[in-house]
Amino acid sequence: MENILVIDDDPGFRKLLATILTGEGYRVDLGASVADAVRLGSRANYHLVLTDLRLPDGDGTQVLRWFRENCPETPVIMITAFGTVASAVEAMKLGAADYLGKPLSSPDELRLLVQKTLDQRRLEHENEILREETQQKFSCEALIAHDPRMLKVLEMVRKVAPTHATVLLMGESGTGKEVLARCIHSNSPRANRVFIAVNCAALSPSLIESELFGHEKGAFTGAVAQHLGRFERAHGGTLFLDEIGELDANLQAKLLRVLQEKTFERVGGTRQITVDVRVIAATNRDLKAMVAEGKFREDLYYRLNTFPLEIPPLRERPADIEPLARFFLERAARELGRPVPSLTKEARDRLLAYRWPGNVRELENTMERLAILCDETVTAADLPFAEQPEARPVTMAEIEKKAILDALERNGGNRTRTAAQLGISLRTLQYRLKEYGISTDD
Repeated sequence: MENILVIDDDPGFRKLLATILTGEGYRVDLGASVADAVRLGSRANYHLVLTDLRLPDGDGTQVLRWFRENCPETPVIMITAFGTVASAVEAMKLGAADYLGKPLSSPDELRLLVQKTLDQRRLEHENEILREETQQKFSCEALIAHDPRMLKVLEMVRKVAPTHATVLLMGESGTGKEVLARCIHSNSPRANRVFIAVNCAALSPSLIESELFGHEKGAFTGAVAQHLGRFERAHGGTLFLDEIGELDANLQAKLLRVLQEKTFERVGGTRQITVDVRVIAATNRDLKAMVAEGKFREDLYYRLNTFPLEIPPLRERPADIEPLARFFLERAARELGRPVPSLTKEARDRLLAYRWPGNVRELENTMERLAILCDETVTAADLPFAEQPEARPVTMAEIEKKAILDALERNGGNRTRTAAQLGISLRTLQYRLKEYGISTDD
C-alpha cells in the first residue's frame, strides 16, 4: 500500500482529498501546516505529498524544499487555488512534480494526477535500479572481447555512443544485441535517463502500437484509462526496438514519422506529442533483402541504418569463447554460493570446437548448468554436447523446426492448437513457419 501525505489548512478540502484517495486504496496522513509536514515527514516514508501553496505558518514551497532535501525520491504536488497558478508553476521549477487546481473539477482529476505521478515515481525508481545493474554488468569496459572482430565492433560502439545517432544492430539471435544497446546508452549523454527495451516480435500488431505510442481512454475495448506508450516513457532516454523487422507496414510508417519529426499521436488521440528519444534498433533478419521483397519500407531502412553495426556470431570470434566461458562460470558459481570449478584442457578444446548455434546466450546457459553440476573441475564429458564430438552439431533451429513439424502433424495442421501445445503465441508460430519455409492449411 502506498502512503500519501496531504497538507492543507482547509479541513473540508483536506477531508475530501482523503476520502477520494483512501477509496482508491492509498494510506493517507493529514496535516494543516508546514510544521505538520516536517513532523510527519520525519516519522514516516511517503510515496507522494500533496501540499497547499498557502499555509498558516508559511507556504508549500517550504514543504517542497524540506522533502527535496530530506526525501528527494518523494514527489510533491502543489495544491493551488484559482488565481495562483503562476505560483504553482514557479514551484514546479523548484522541483514540484505537478500542481492540482482548487476546487477540484472532479474526483477523477485527483485520481488520474496521483496515478500518473506515482507511476512516474515507480518508473524512475525501477530505472535507477536498472541503471546501477547496467553500469555493473553492461558497461563497455566490462564486456569481454578479445577477438579482433568483436574488438572492432566495440571500437565502433565507443565512437557512436556519445552521439545521438540512430543505431541498427544486426546479428544472429543470442549474439548480445541488447547488451551492446545498453552499452551504447550507458556511455551516452543520456546515461542518467531511462533505457526501455521492446521486443517487436513478442506482441501483436494492435498491442504493439499501443505499447509504443500509448492510447487514450476509450480508444478501443478495454482501454479504461489513458496509457503512456514506450516513446513517452523513454523521453530524454533511449528506446531499444528489438526484432524491428517484425513491424507491420502501418507501424513502420508511424515509426518513420517519429524518427523524422519527433512527433506522434496516441491511439485514439489527436494531440501531437513531441518526444526526444534515441532509437537503437536490432534485427536478426536481412532488412535489405526485405526491402527488395517489399516487406520493409526503404525510407525507414535508410533512416534506421544511419549507423549499422554487424555483431559476429560466437563461432566467428573463437578468441572470446574461453574468456566468456570462464566469466559466466565464475559469475554463476558466485551467485549460487558454490566453489568455482576449473576447465580442463579437454573441456576448453571441446568448447572451441563446438559451433555454438545459440551464440553467447547458449554459452551462458551452458556455464550456468555446469556451475550447478560440477564441484572442482569441468571435463569434456560434462559438456552437454560431448557425446558425439565428430558429428555435425544439431542446431537449435533444427530442433525447433522438428518440434513444430511434429506438433503440426499431431494437430492435423491446425496452427492455433499447435501454438497452444508448444506454449507459444500464434503470432510467434506464424513467424517461425515463415522463417522455416513451412506451409500449412489452417
